[in-house]
Amino acid sequence: MVILIDKVRKSKGLTYRRLSELSGIPKSTLRDLEIGVYSPRLDQLEKIAKAVNVRITDFSLFYHTTNILQ
Repeated sequence: MVILIDKVRKSKGLTYRRLSELSGIPKSTLRDLEIGVYSPRLDQLEKIAKAVNVRITDFSLFYHTTNILQ
């Protein structure tokens, strides 16, 4: 499954700083997750999803919708 946290974050107009404040996840960790240094844990995905008001599955659905439209 492709996790596109950056696409969801950007679509919501959030900076790393704001998403960090909303999710409780450090900015450096968010950046590492977005660039693929490591895969997000389930608890991290839950925090991010709650912070941006989406379901966890939306991270992968966003990928499919974006690719279909391009």
